[in-house]
Amino acid sequence: MASGIVSLRYFILGLLTQQPMSGYDIKRFLKGLSWLIGSPSSGSLYPVLRTLLQEELATVEVIPGIDRPPRKIYSTTDAGRRVLGDWMDRPAVSNTPLRAFVMRLLLASSLPHAKLVAHLQQRRTQVAAHCDALKQAAAKLDGTVELGQRLAQDYGLALATAELAWLDATLERISE
Repeated sequence: MASGIVSLRYFILGLLTQQPMSGYDIKRFLKGLSWLIGSPSSGSLYPVLRTLLQEELATVEVIPGIDRPPRKIYSTTDAGRRVLGDWMDRPAVSNTPLRAFVMRLLLASSLPHAKLVAHLQQRRTQVAAHCDALKQAAAKLDGTVELGQRLAQDYGLALATAELAWLDATLERISE
C-alpha cells in the first residue's frame, strides 16, 4: 500500500475519532485543507472508508433522507481507536513529507502532550538538517546558476527557515 494511502487511512480514522462524519463531510473538510495536504479524490476516499468498515475499525449508520439520498455517518470503533493510537505512538520516519506531518498535527488532540512535543522536536530536527543542507548547497552555487534554480533554492530555504521559526515558537509555547 502506498505511503500516501496509509497516511490517508489513519488520518480519516483520526477524523472519525474526533467526530462522526459522512464521506461528504470528510471530502469538504479535506478540500478546505487541499492547499496544505492535498484533497483525495472520491476514488481514494471511499475505498479507505470501505476498508475501515471491513476491518471493523469503523461503523456506519445510515440516516434516511427526506427528498434526498440517505446519509452514511461513519464513526470509529474501539478497535479503530486502538489502531489509531498505535499509529500515533509510532515515531514518524525520517524525512517525513510535509503532508504526513500536517496530517498528524491535525490529529494532535489524539496525542498525549509529551508525544506531541516529541513529534514537533523530531520534525524540528528534520527541518534543521534540511535547512543546513540547503545552505551548504547555496554556498556552492556560483554565478553560472540559472535564475530558476537560484529562485527555487531561495524558496526552499525561506520555507525551511519559516518552518523552523514556527516549530521553535510552538515548542516554546506548548512547553510552558
